Order: sequence, then structure tokens, then C-alpha cells
Amino acid sequence: MTAKSDYRQHSLSKSAVVRAIPIACSDESAAVEFLEKQRWGDTPGCVYCGSVNAYKMLDAKTGQRNKRFLWRCRDCKKQYTVRIGTVYEESRLPLRHWCYAFWRAATSKKGVAALEIQRQCQISYKSALFLMNRIRFAMADDDSPKLEGTVELDEMYVGARKPRYKGTSKRGRGTSKTPVFVAVERGGDIRRRVVANVTTETIEAAIRKEVDRRAHLMSDEFSSYRKIGPEYASHQTVCHATKEYARGDVHVNTAESSHALVKRGIIGIHHNVSDEYLHRYLWHYDFLWNNRKLNDGERTILAVQSSEGKRLMYKPPITRGN
Repeated sequence: MTAKSDYRQHSLSKSAVVRAIPIACSDESAAVEFLEKQRWGDTPGCVYCGSVNAYKMLDAKTGQRNKRFLWRCRDCKKQYTVRIGTVYEESRLPLRHWCYAFWRAATSKKGVAALEIQRQCQISYKSALFLMNRIRFAMADDDSPKLEGTVELDEMYVGARKPRYKGTSKRGRGTSKTPVFVAVERGGDIRRRVVANVTTETIEAAIRKEVDRRAHLMSDEFSSYRKIGPEYASHQTVCHATKEYARGDVHVNTAESSHALVKRGIIGIHHNVSDEYLHRYLWHYDFLWNNRKLNDGERTILAVQSSEGKRLMYKPPITRGN
């Protein structure tokens, strides 16, 4: 799903969303109906065969929906729930906790800590991490087009403290910090990638992957950006070494301001993020940046809808450079 284009599909009206989300965070039936509405709208479809010839399964005694909130397809005869084919498939956590976590993750500018989800939902810390890792995975966007227009390039370093002695931390050398490449389109989207290093080969590969060849590049004087300029429409730099931070519209201030949101979030909310899982936190921050023009309700709906078709199975952590 592309951000800002499909989030209104199968959605409630804006005012109805404001009323529905808090209720969905506290009542299981309301949570199920809210998630079903965002996924299927008024025509629930079978998650296996795609047929809309399906019906809610009711309890024989009460006539109400059964405890598992099952649907049954009249065509393929299979039973299913709204969980199937999403990041919360096979999760035993109540869906109201998922709704709350989606809401907090989509509306907190600097992110939300798993410890806070643990306290608010009264679940274990392990369950809260389970929730947040999958929600961040849902927020990952691998299908967006490359950045165009004026694109600022920069890098930042996340992780351990700087070394004790000065003179060894320039460009991350002498530290155990994790390098992150950043490309941001002015007035548009941002792309952050964990990279193995900031050599010319690594940075150029990241730029080619994320930036359209018709773009106008802006960067500082770092040597890893020097050679790739001729491949693009233009490439201009500012010299931070001489305290030049802007020359007309030539600057990387947008990219540098994006670093502040990530670092303030990690320091103030998460306190510490290992490099094995840093990429997931960057997915979260990219989602918030790229959808900053939506209101909180719309952004929450987009996050919920983005969870469809994604399933995070356990794999060894992604190591630095992947």
C-alpha cells in the first residue's frame, strides 16, 4: 500500500475514526469490528479464496458472535478471522492491545517504548516487544518510488558513546556507533538505511538505490559524495569545515533536522537501541516522517492497513550492514 494514496479505502469518516479508535483500544468487540472495517470495509472477503460470499459465525446459544470472532466462506468452506494474513496472525494477545499499540505508535512523534505499552496494557514486557516489533515491520515501506526533486544526503551515527579522547570520533571512527545513511526529498519522503560503513562504494550504492537519476543532490563536503554527482542532474555542497551551513537554497538542514527526531527519540524514549534491531526503529521514524501531513486518526488507519499481507516470522537479527 502506498502512503497517502490508499489509506482512505475502507476507512471510516474522520470524525468517526476519532470516536472509534479510543473505544477499540478498550473493548475487544469494538477492536475486532474496527480492524475488520479497515481491512474489508462493507464487503468482508475470504482471506483464502477472495470470495465475498462469507458470513459471521454466531454462537448457537446466544446468537452473538462467537468468542473467536470467526468468519466462514461459503465457497471454500474455510474459517478465518481478521488476524489471518497480518502482523498479528497467530498472536494470542487481545486485538484491543494491538489497536492501542498501533494508535500510540502512529501518533507519538518520537515513538513509544515497549515498557509504556507494557504498563498501559498490563501485559508482559516480552509481549510488548512482540507487539512493537511487528508494528514497526508493518510500517516498513519497500514499494515507494525513488526520491526526486531536490534530495539532501547525509549520514548519522547511532549507538554507543563517543570515545574518551578527542580526535578519534570524526565520521564515526574510533566508536562502536552504527552508521545510518539518510536521503530526504525536500517537501517529500525520507529514506534511512543502516549501512556497514560510510565508504564511497557503500554510500554510492545507497544513493543509487534510493534516489532517482533526475534528482538534484545536496550534501556536505564529505568525500564519499564527491564522485557520484555526474550521474545526477546536479550536485551542490556546503562546507561545514569552514562553518558554511547554507548558501542560498544549498544546504542539508532538512536531513540534519531529521537526525534530531531519531536521536531524541532513542535517548528520551527508548534509551538504547542495539544495531541488530535499529533498522526496525528507522522504519518507524520513516513512517512518521513520510506521513506527517496526515492527522493522527488517518495515520493510525494507514498503519493498521499496512499490516495486511505482512507476517514477521522469527529469524536471527539482521546484523550491521544488512
